[in-house]
Amino acid sequence: MAFIRSINNWVLLGAILTGLSLATADNQAAAVEPVAPTLSVADARRAAFLNNWDLLAAKSDVDIATAQRLVAREFPNPTLSLGTSKISFDGHPNGTSQGNGLWERSYDTVTAIGQLIEIGGKRAARKVAAAAGLRGAEARLADARRLLDQAVTQAYVAAVLAERNEQVLADSVASLRQEANIAAARQHAGDISTADQSQIEIAAARLELDARDAEAAARAARVQLEILLGERKPQGHTQLTETLEQLSEASPGQRATAAPSELMAPPQRADLTAAEAARTKAEADLRLQKAQRVPDPTVSFQYEHEPPDLPNTVGLMVSFPLPLWNRNRGNITAAEAVVRQAATQAEKVRAQIIADIVTARVAFDAAQARWRRYREELQPKSGKVRESVAFAYQKGGASLLDLLTAQRTDNEVRLATAQAAAAAANAAAALRAALNPPDNSNSPKP
Repeated sequence: MAFIRSINNWVLLGAILTGLSLATADNQAAAVEPVAPTLSVADARRAAFLNNWDLLAAKSDVDIATAQRLVAREFPNPTLSLGTSKISFDGHPNGTSQGNGLWERSYDTVTAIGQLIEIGGKRAARKVAAAAGLRGAEARLADARRLLDQAVTQAYVAAVLAERNEQVLADSVASLRQEANIAAARQHAGDISTADQSQIEIAAARLELDARDAEAAARAARVQLEILLGERKPQGHTQLTETLEQLSEASPGQRATAAPSELMAPPQRADLTAAEAARTKAEADLRLQKAQRVPDPTVSFQYEHEPPDLPNTVGLMVSFPLPLWNRNRGNITAAEAVVRQAATQAEKVRAQIIADIVTARVAFDAAQARWRRYREELQPKSGKVRESVAFAYQKGGASLLDLLTAQRTDNEVRLATAQAAAAAANAAAALRAALNPPDNSNSPKP
């Protein structure tokens, strides 16, 4: 018996130690569990400006344009030529009275250096074109930031809207579950039929399924936002800190309150700067093609060594192509067409900016009015109707159809209110992108 009691004590001690080790492991696992990062709209914009894939590609375009400007400033390299002739292979000696060394033989050795000289303003036109190309690349980068700012805001709004839809459905499920409990008590007391109770439970179960779909949609929206931010392993676990109400009340900029006549002069947006730079580059390319009609001379300095009679001589030579058959007419005609195309594109961008501002402002005013009406009138009324019908149903003064109809209507109104808030936030972002106000910095803040 003592032996058995000893074994039981050891078994009990082992179980206690095992439990302690498992508890410690669970605590350690809980301690190292990663915490989901929180993200505001401003944080999202800064992260996108630093890590967005498309923006990084646009930065590479600026680097390429910078390299092209360096190339345009460089001079053509001189040409060095070396040659030796009059080497006899028929038995005649090449030695001279000066000797039979390599330098004293009667070989004709020529060393020449030639330098191409560009005239007619070719280099100046090429430098202007390269500088305009760099300005265009920088402007396209700034425009990519402007559009990325709008895209990040809209993706953030879409994620917050998906979370709000999930929350609305979850609240409705909780409300119907409470009504189902009340219906069970009334059915037990004989006030309602089993069919009425089952209908409430079915409605609650359907809403639960809708809530799960909304949860999946919310995570998918967060994944799309993380992709815009340049996240290498998007999982959709980011916690968004701003609400639809905060986003819908964001100001699109000071110019949004300007008179319509003041907006007819478009702001110097980055896409307009890029279009004007493209026109400047096309005009410089046209000047370069016209300058190509003037032949560039190549000046050569020559040193010749041919002992014994002419041991050391120098010479100067100028050569250039004769423009007899090719006057570069084809390239000039193509460059003129590019200039006309660039000018047309610049005017189109100017008109498009005005259209963007007018369209975005109309959409912003309409979205704000719709959001205010839903927030101040429709949603409060719908909530009160649902509460009154639910109270009446609990007291036996309303039918099951009235309860389910009020619940469904309230859900639709709450979801529509969230959609109106999201539309107002998106309209504000679109108007801010169209106006590109000075206080909307498109560069990452330290």
